[in-house]
Amino acid sequence: MLVGRRVSKLEETKELITANGGRAVIAAADVGNLEEVKGLAHKVLSNYGIPSMLHNGAGVHGEIKPIVESNPEQWVNTFMINTIGPYLICRAFVGEMVKLGWGRIVNMTSAASLAPPRGVNSAYAASKAALNHFTRQLLAAELMGTGVTANVIHPGEVKTEMWEAIREDSVPSGDMRRWVEWVEQTGGDSPEKSVKLILDLLKPESNSITGRFLWIEDGLKKPMPSWD
Repeated sequence: MLVGRRVSKLEETKELITANGGRAVIAAADVGNLEEVKGLAHKVLSNYGIPSMLHNGAGVHGEIKPIVESNPEQWVNTFMINTIGPYLICRAFVGEMVKLGWGRIVNMTSAASLAPPRGVNSAYAASKAALNHFTRQLLAAELMGTGVTANVIHPGEVKTEMWEAIREDSVPSGDMRRWVEWVEQTGGDSPEKSVKLILDLLKPESNSITGRFLWIEDGLKKPMPSWD
């Protein structure tokens, strides 16, 4: 089930999946909108059954400005998509997943949530730090012993649309400009590294891995201290 706001992007992904022998269904929805998530949940549960895995990968970076210069609507929207979206999706499905006695929840986080403050970038870093806390302290703890696990993963330095948006920003900080150039020069991390990490979480030997901040294998950025 492919979920997102832009149908054209969902169609692209569906074509890739079907070309490789898989099956995919598209559901256009804004994960930061409660009513749209309710509609999504009804469609999925009524027509396709209970999902055994949720991957919350929707994310925006937001503006790169000091708080006093920030746009409140954009600042709040960053939280709505990066933090509230995963909460709404988990709330809609996790009760049913527990009934299956097995499941995986994978929330996409960022190393920015662990990095020292840079003086800008407050919405993105804070939204990912909140997602970490929600996944570890609340979701994983509540699900302990149910067979459903919940983790956050750092996908690496991938050349995504978000990376392109930061590159095109007219006033990025020195650190972020250097990061953009670093990813450009190295080519970034392959998305396949994230795929491997997620597939590894589906294996029986990963049943006890929950409430963790997980890193891709051989990523450009070395793992940073998070929590035990």
